[in-house]
Amino acid sequence: MEDIAVKLAFIGAAGILAQWLAWRLRLPAIVLLLAAGFLAGPVTGFLVPAEDFGKVYQPAVGLAVAIILFEGGLTLNFHEIRETSKAVRRIVLVGGPLTWFGTALAGHFVGGFEWPVAIILGAILVVTGPTVIMPLLRTARLKSRPGSLLRWEAIVNDPIGALFAVISFEIFMVFHGDHHAEGVAVAILLGFAFAIGAGLAAAQLLIWAFIRGHVPEFLKAPVLVAAVLAVFAVSNVFLEESGLLAVTIMGIRMANSRMASLGELRRFKETITVLLVSGLFILLTAALEWPVIRSLDWRAAGFVFALLFVIRPVAIALATIGTGLSWQERVLTAWIAPRGIVAVAVASLFGGLLGKWGTDDGQRMVAFTFAVVVSTILLHGFTLSPLARILGLRTTGKPGILIVGGSRWAAALAAKLKEMEVPVTIADANWNHLVDARQAGLDTHYGDPLSEHAHHHLNIERFNALIAATDNDAYNALVCTDFGPELGRNNVYEIGGQREQSDRQAMHFTIGGRQLFKPGLDFRELRERRSSGWTFQSTRLTEEFGREAYIASRDPEARTILWRKPDGKLVFETASGGAKIQEGDIVLSFAPPRQADTPEGRKRKRAEANGKDES
Repeated sequence: MEDIAVKLAFIGAAGILAQWLAWRLRLPAIVLLLAAGFLAGPVTGFLVPAEDFGKVYQPAVGLAVAIILFEGGLTLNFHEIRETSKAVRRIVLVGGPLTWFGTALAGHFVGGFEWPVAIILGAILVVTGPTVIMPLLRTARLKSRPGSLLRWEAIVNDPIGALFAVISFEIFMVFHGDHHAEGVAVAILLGFAFAIGAGLAAAQLLIWAFIRGHVPEFLKAPVLVAAVLAVFAVSNVFLEESGLLAVTIMGIRMANSRMASLGELRRFKETITVLLVSGLFILLTAALEWPVIRSLDWRAAGFVFALLFVIRPVAIALATIGTGLSWQERVLTAWIAPRGIVAVAVASLFGGLLGKWGTDDGQRMVAFTFAVVVSTILLHGFTLSPLARILGLRTTGKPGILIVGGSRWAAALAAKLKEMEVPVTIADANWNHLVDARQAGLDTHYGDPLSEHAHHHLNIERFNALIAATDNDAYNALVCTDFGPELGRNNVYEIGGQREQSDRQAMHFTIGGRQLFKPGLDFRELRERRSSGWTFQSTRLTEEFGREAYIASRDPEARTILWRKPDGKLVFETASGGAKIQEGDIVLSFAPPRQADTPEGRKRKRAEANGKDES
């Protein structure tokens, strides 16, 4: 019992460590997770999942995959698919069967599998793995349309590929005389219908209960997890693996509801998913055995090559004809199709079942699936960002700033940031507040940044920081609180008076954001200072004009806001942690007018000029 506890703790710690290292080193997290599982399993023998966890192993993997797919469904809002709906439908309905057919041919003629096994393998590899796509999209910074296309395909294809495998296996059983064709057809139809109905009904019941207040806030997330597991298990009773379809539909339906607490639930599910994805990849990789690994030969290499360089490109090329996608988007989609946990889990399930029915190719099928998973993770993981950059499908790599509030002060700040080549957008729900920004040619967003419309059209992934600068301090704090989980608590800033309160009176940092100025300046003070001639000034530090010279030359009342490093990174003064400006940095400050530019200064200058003329 203690050994199992140690191994479970190891899986959790190793998974999160791999995720953290991937973040620090800017590597695909899945690559490090695979390495951790391989070291813990086949190399050292520390983990042998089938023996360590016994009969619980496979059901636990299935339940974890169900939660992952449900969370993926929660990210699919129909507003996002308007531009790509036709392409997604074609890729799923046309590209999926083409991939199934082509992979089955390759499995038989290249891989050397018997036809039943080749057909099942082709169905399994229809999936394109949201557990791999999501982390890749998080770091690739694709434009909205190709990113939405890859995300929708991955999540919708996963349960469909699993169900294709179920159908293939049931047909295999019919040919072996263990099932009647009529009974199988009826069971499959009923299973499909029940999965769709159960997913929609469960989602509708939860939406109704949450909106009407029948479930308290602290119970919403636990109730959601319990409902997902229940729907998955009950659907699988009617048809094996149909639960994956049910929970995906359940997630999509809830994502397109108007639940006020959906954002909090989605973030909670994301946290669980990171833990589950990390643990599952380590577990499934550790389950590999050396005989299975050694069975990989030139046939496996040829099969992987055919799938990646022939079958997938041809299927996507045919499926996306007349969909309105650019040739760059079609090329990216044709190449990026990594397989993940669902493919491995389903292959492991049917590999074991085929072995029980006397088919020797069951374990080879698992090995081939792993070969595809590892190859696609490595190849697609390391090439997505460079390929997207070459094809012009990445958003700008420069860190952007979202300013909430369209005052004249905010417009002047945005204009100076644009002059410093920092991408900036001003958002405001009042059209009249955006007049100055629009006249200055600045990027603007008309609408409340907290609205559902902004969630789908503002594209928050473009920004690395936010400045809440409206005349309402409470709203500024609310904006920072809402965007904090998206951008990071250290990257949301608000204007407002200095919070010099006791610990008992002070608000926790999770409410609101960092102060933009220290000591703080509220909206009225900023407006008055701008009216009196204060301006935004940017200064580049050089070898001749260094930090000491800059500090000596600036007005003592000037407030430094941030500085831009030579590599484009932005460092805010109030979050610098003691870091100092250096040579090559461009410093942005809000400063009073120089003495010569004030009315008194201009008067003195004229008097001096008149004195010189008289002399």
